[in-house]
Amino acid sequence: MEQQSVAHRLPPQNLEAEQCVLGSILLKEGALAKVLDILTDQDFYRDAHKTIYAALVALFEKNEPLDLITLTDILRDWNKLDAVGGPAYLASLTDIVPLSANVVYYAQIVRRKALLRQLISTTTEIAARCYEEQDDIDALIEETEEKIFDIARRKTDQAVAPLHAIIKQNFAAVTQLYERKEHITGIPTGYYELDKMTAGLQPADLIILAARPSMGKTALALNIAQYAAIEHKVPVAIFSLEMAKEQLGMRLLCAESRVSSSRLRTGFLKEQDWPKLTRAAGVLSEAPIYIDDTPAMTVTEMRAKARRLKTEYDIGLVVVDYLQLMRGRGNAQSREQEISDISRSLKAMAKEINIPVLALSQLNRTLEHRPNKRPQLA
Repeated sequence: MEQQSVAHRLPPQNLEAEQCVLGSILLKEGALAKVLDILTDQDFYRDAHKTIYAALVALFEKNEPLDLITLTDILRDWNKLDAVGGPAYLASLTDIVPLSANVVYYAQIVRRKALLRQLISTTTEIAARCYEEQDDIDALIEETEEKIFDIARRKTDQAVAPLHAIIKQNFAAVTQLYERKEHITGIPTGYYELDKMTAGLQPADLIILAARPSMGKTALALNIAQYAAIEHKVPVAIFSLEMAKEQLGMRLLCAESRVSSSRLRTGFLKEQDWPKLTRAAGVLSEAPIYIDDTPAMTVTEMRAKARRLKTEYDIGLVVVDYLQLMRGRGNAQSREQEISDISRSLKAMAKEINIPVLALSQLNRTLEHRPNKRPQLA
């Protein structure tokens, strides 16, 4: 009974706030520009309001005046004037507004209600699929997290932006780069030649660092993570599927202190080592590095954790050590296909949270049977 009553409830909406948004746009010049990055036409609950807002945006894009005359005209051209309530309803919108200067506040109310409706729709759909028991559980969990994450991201993301605002941001970015006189636009690695070639690790990129075992993949990745976190204050997430977090911590301490790893492991330290270790421990304790050493992690688990880390700590770089130790969804026909699926999922994760993902990969032994052992693309 309770589920039925919930299903028949009126979805969250505030028609008065919707009317105030539309009325404010008609009354105050520049009001639409203030809410374009907050609302889309689909955020309105009433269909008539969706149509009216879409018409106002269309007028704005054509650089035409936003008033009752132009709005009535475009709705008549669309054969939608009667459907929205006619000229009388359009005129009534301007009478409802208490203060047109509050248009952003009204828009935020409308958006909050839209997000609630979207949450209800998503969770209702997921609940129905759970009852059906037809979906793969890992795939369903990942899809659920993606949808919820998209809603959460939309809470802060700009949905629509006028071109002049975009160009202004572009110009500011170019000016900043010019004044810095640097070639690095992404996250610096600390390796000059590499940064010169790549301009740093770029957002949404999946970077594969591949080599044979014991060639220094982990050491290089840790150096990059350490440099980004300490020198540039970039929060870094390290998913270590091979080493325990204590081992990684020891390697970071060794690298930062420049104390021999063998002396650290055995405890046979020299007197001059202690000040170095104390300083390094202080520096690393302040570094925004987050380590997860869950073994045999699935792609679904990693993507879920990365989303949470992005939300909680605003991570700017993910390091995965290493690719072949991850598990796919279990439906791949071969290990090669599974690794390919994992790689695609990591790329999707990088794009989804808009940060670079540095994934380590182990080259197979066929490399050793070639005359030229230089790695090649598959």
